[in-house]
Amino acid sequence: MQEHLLGIDTGGTFTDFAYLHNHQLITHKRLSTPDAPEQAIFEGLAALGLDALCAAGQLTIIHGTTVATNAALEGRGAKTAYVCNQGLGDILSIGRQNRADLYSLAPTKKTLSLDQGAIYELPVRRNAKGDLITVLDEAAIDALEAALAEDPPAALAINLLFSFINDTEEQVLKARFGHQYFVSLSSQVLPEMGEYERGVATYLNAALGPIIARYLDQLQAKIAPSRLTVMQSSGLTLAAEHAAEHAVRLLLSGPAGGLIAARSLLASEQLMTFDMGGTSTDVSLIHRDLAISKNMHLNGLPIAIPAIDIQTIGAGGGSIAEIDAGGLLKVGPRSAGARPGPACYNLGGTTATVTDANVVLGRLPVTQPLADNLWLDAEQAHRAVEKLATRLNLTPIETAQGIVTLANEAMAEALRLISIQKGFDPSAFTLCCFGGAGGLHLCELAERLGMHQALVPADAGIFSALGMLAATPGRELTRAVNLRANDCDPEDIRNRLDDLIHVARTALAAEGIDDTTVHPVFELRYHGQTQTLSVPYLDDLQAAFIAFETQHEIRYGHQLDTGIELVALRVRVAGIARLKTPLTPTPNATSTDRAPQTNPNATPQQSWKNLIPGQAHAGPMIITAEHTCVWVKPEWTLKKLTTGHLQLSRKGLS
Repeated sequence: MQEHLLGIDTGGTFTDFAYLHNHQLITHKRLSTPDAPEQAIFEGLAALGLDALCAAGQLTIIHGTTVATNAALEGRGAKTAYVCNQGLGDILSIGRQNRADLYSLAPTKKTLSLDQGAIYELPVRRNAKGDLITVLDEAAIDALEAALAEDPPAALAINLLFSFINDTEEQVLKARFGHQYFVSLSSQVLPEMGEYERGVATYLNAALGPIIARYLDQLQAKIAPSRLTVMQSSGLTLAAEHAAEHAVRLLLSGPAGGLIAARSLLASEQLMTFDMGGTSTDVSLIHRDLAISKNMHLNGLPIAIPAIDIQTIGAGGGSIAEIDAGGLLKVGPRSAGARPGPACYNLGGTTATVTDANVVLGRLPVTQPLADNLWLDAEQAHRAVEKLATRLNLTPIETAQGIVTLANEAMAEALRLISIQKGFDPSAFTLCCFGGAGGLHLCELAERLGMHQALVPADAGIFSALGMLAATPGRELTRAVNLRANDCDPEDIRNRLDDLIHVARTALAAEGIDDTTVHPVFELRYHGQTQTLSVPYLDDLQAAFIAFETQHEIRYGHQLDTGIELVALRVRVAGIARLKTPLTPTPNATSTDRAPQTNPNATPQQSWKNLIPGQAHAGPMIITAEHTCVWVKPEWTLKKLTTGHLQLSRKGLS
């Protein structure tokens, strides 16, 4: 029986669908329902006619979700109690001494939405070697149980010192309270040194777990007996029934899909990508392979979970343009979202957004519908932009251009952060865009970064959903080591890695996945440093240490003689990719056209599907497709490849 696969990416403005059967791809896009994200999914299943397949158990859904991200950003996690060692109850409030704004006279610090009355300290302690100093007795556990009963939480986050070496006490507490509460253990969430980072990850995992469980249970009940799997921040998927216990690993669930698609389906190992949707833009860099980082931040908080290295900024098509207190134009991070949306959606929004500015500039046609048969209203866009123009004493065209310029600069700065600041020359890369709004800004961003080549993938508007189909099931596990290089024993390191691999393979076997690949990685640093660099390990310790020093010099411009430390081991154990080959798109019967509205700034338009492969087209022009548009600037040429992708080159620089 042929497998039916459906990739779903839920964004802040749109929910995207990519349905695959017999190498035929059908795509769909509709407005998200932020208050009940599952509703847009149910509507999409019905629109694609997949309800019967769900009921027959023939559909596999791979889902990228923003539920965890939004709940964390908005502080809407489940009521959570934090359990720690005596004297360390303030650790999550104190955090680190790093200052985001070095010269601010009134610096602010991002903290968790943690109820100080829900912090419980236990008289137990282990030392840095994992030896027990203070025993956790039954009386202390009974007292904790009584205190929790007075104001019951939904979840417990348990973070004890050096539990990553010996987790006996954490396991005892889980056995005692696991039947009453959703329990998250630091020894399972992030078994590494750094009690603050470990505590943040453990607390978020506990707070998000019940919300993820409730959301995925609703989805699973709707599609049963079909299967539901979920994308993790690492780019690996896991079965929905296990997702709640790994909730903190879903924070980049949606954006990871686009990177998986770019790495799997595009024939390039030198890509800088930006995924511009309605609410935000995600940028990343692919140099030979995806970069897995542990330096993710969310709302100013460190999330030290292995994840694809993605930077997210609040610049999307729905980003609101407004005038700040100094009388200057600013764009984002506030977004109009799906509802009321940009003014041109005609759903009640009246504030100007980046999408409205593109309509005013004539770069976003109003002659074809967006998702949900949504027609853009040029008059509403002009009216919204004109309000700002009057206050700024500018023309609507100048104001619209200013809005787009500010959005472009915000995205360009994010792209510089992942390239120039990490030692990469942008001109050596191809700039690749996806997401519904990315193609409107591609040429301008490439010029700002001195780049000469750009690429728009086929199905760019739903590329993250397509990436769900290309993802592999797997696990990314870490374990603390904390040894000097000279103290590392090859056999001991191999045994530790084998233990991690066994845990990952056992978890995957429970999901019916037996054929796996293994990628071990060392987390290394010089003695005295805080941050680590990730280096692949190929059964040769000295080669890994040499590779670290080479990578350190490339990144920071120097090497040190203070000695190397192996901080942690990490293994990436993955199954076999479901999708590796190009797809044959199936045109949707719902696409319609209507008479064009008059626009004095109109630019020549061409339909993507009507382009002849290999034939060059010079800008300025607009390329229209079902889920996206591409603005080709003057001095740029466009060519459709045999794969269906669009290749753009700056004249004289191709």
